[in-house]
Amino acid sequence: METRLQRLEAVQAMVLEIAKISSNTNDLREFLHAIHMALSRIMYAKNFYIALYNPDDDSIQFAYFLDEVDSPPDPEKRFKLEAPGSSFTKWVILNRKPLVATAAEMAAIRAEEQIGVTGAPSEHWMGYPLIDHNKRILGAMVIQSYDKQYLYSSEDQALFELIASHISNALEVFQSVDRLERAVQDRTALLAHEIAERRRSEKIQGALYAIAELSFSGEEGNHLYKKLHLIVENLIVAKNFMVAIYHPENEEISIQYFVDEKDPVPSHTHFPLGVGMTSFVIRTGKAQLIDKVRLQQLIEDGDIRQVLGGSDIESWIGAPILIKNKIYGVIIVQSYDLHHTYTHADLDLLAFVASHIAVAIARMNADRELRQAKTNLEQQNNALNEALLALQEAQSELVRQEKLASLGGLVAGVAHEINTPLGICVTATSHLIEELRLTRKDIAAAQFDELQRDQFLDILDQSLRILSTNTKRAAALVRSFKQVAVDQTSNDKRKFQLFSYLNEILVSLQPKLKGRQIEIQIDCPENLFIDSYPGAFSQILTNFVMNSLTHGFENLSQGRIYIQVEVDGDDLKFQYQDNGHGMDKEALGKLFDPFYTTKRGQGGSGLGTHIVYNLVTSLLGGSIKAQSSPGAGLSYQLRFPLHAKTKELSLN
Repeated sequence: METRLQRLEAVQAMVLEIAKISSNTNDLREFLHAIHMALSRIMYAKNFYIALYNPDDDSIQFAYFLDEVDSPPDPEKRFKLEAPGSSFTKWVILNRKPLVATAAEMAAIRAEEQIGVTGAPSEHWMGYPLIDHNKRILGAMVIQSYDKQYLYSSEDQALFELIASHISNALEVFQSVDRLERAVQDRTALLAHEIAERRRSEKIQGALYAIAELSFSGEEGNHLYKKLHLIVENLIVAKNFMVAIYHPENEEISIQYFVDEKDPVPSHTHFPLGVGMTSFVIRTGKAQLIDKVRLQQLIEDGDIRQVLGGSDIESWIGAPILIKNKIYGVIIVQSYDLHHTYTHADLDLLAFVASHIAVAIARMNADRELRQAKTNLEQQNNALNEALLALQEAQSELVRQEKLASLGGLVAGVAHEINTPLGICVTATSHLIEELRLTRKDIAAAQFDELQRDQFLDILDQSLRILSTNTKRAAALVRSFKQVAVDQTSNDKRKFQLFSYLNEILVSLQPKLKGRQIEIQIDCPENLFIDSYPGAFSQILTNFVMNSLTHGFENLSQGRIYIQVEVDGDDLKFQYQDNGHGMDKEALGKLFDPFYTTKRGQGGSGLGTHIVYNLVTSLLGGSIKAQSSPGAGLSYQLRFPLHAKTKELSLN
């Protein structure tokens, strides 16, 4: 009796130790090893292993394996359950049943079930499935003996089954924590990548705006290229930077701008198109990334036979400046530092910037040609003076409009929600300006026929329609944000249309809803006007939606919110319902208590629903009730007069 009592005490101690181990370690193998050591104190366990089931690919992994005879398999290797040669372990997992057998019984089972042998035969084998609270299989726990002196009694089997259930619970908690930690790590890495990409995009956008401003600045020569150098240097390391222009009439290359760490001035300011790296970019018409290995290969292939400048260049990139598919010049960046070499991403970025520089240069050349054409026309025909003045005024207006569009694009960065329509407007305006410039040029050259006129008018009509649609869209967004913000910071009573105002509130909450699959449905009479406090409605609905996102839909991939408004005599019935986690009776009873929150220490103050209660009962002069149960979501029923009385709000 004393021995049995001592063993029961040891089993109880092991159960407590399993719970303690699962809460004190984050390492799976350490967790399983500790379980093995605890199990060894109550029964013979020299041969013990745990196989974990992976439902994603229907396989098992031997996460922990200790055996006197068989070598341990790789804990990271996965064994498919449907593969031939299934073992007793796989049988336990597939059938979700325990299996206890002696050597003779195992031989009979193998013959009857056609189970292959994957390890050394044992004298006694005992395996139990590990199943969580949701009846999902987690794996199997196995203990076996190769010694006839150590066979497992019925009491051992009962204890082993009891311990398997406790280990299942602990393993479920352990895996849940592990999955949560992995999810947090994955989300953190994703956010870091998104932030880096956003910063990179902001830099590129800033560079494009700077290039666009340069095209209107009137800068020429060295001053222009110096500013281009600063723009490129803000995107990639460009300590060594060169701009060369190609002259196809005599097949010559001239260096317009040159900055180098080792060479204060270029060895040649003009040189013929040949077989150097700059010439290679011009001849291929493509951006090129060249390091020492590729340079040697290009030399062996005969594509490059001469290298101007230093021979100790570690990395070199060159991007062509293409204007109307013709080579205008080349932008070159190079590095002498072995620890800083350029990548294909740097090459793509330089090529992208070069394409926009080409647009800016083309615009400047077009402006210069336009001014020259204007001068020539003035000299040839004084009768066109009035028309030329009108063209100048139109050109100035277009420049001003494009600058305003660029400024608007910068401001749009503050409110990401209106970035898309304003971006479309900027693109349409730029396209319209280019078409107008080409039209002017054709008119000036007396090459503007009726077909070109119709095409120009079609483009003008389409561009104006695009501008009209997207500016209205942006204005609607701004108006929604502005109205809701003003109402939330004031307690003014006014008459307003409830349906449209609820939609404006939801528009202002779009940044919070973005990335969440939350469906929101509003059932409200569209022509319903009430005389009340819009700020209170905004604060109430905002609080309801944010609580649903934070609490109701926590860890859920999708959800649904339903808002219903009905008129009942002189009162308004307002119902809000989500299909989230819901809450139990105890939590529901404290819902409107001040400072009650389930997110204590995570930013929750517990004042949100208390303020809502005061807004409804005091300011709106109505009542509010809540209904919920675990897994059934949460609903609010509000009732208040259609015409609120003028009051001073108190949230105490």
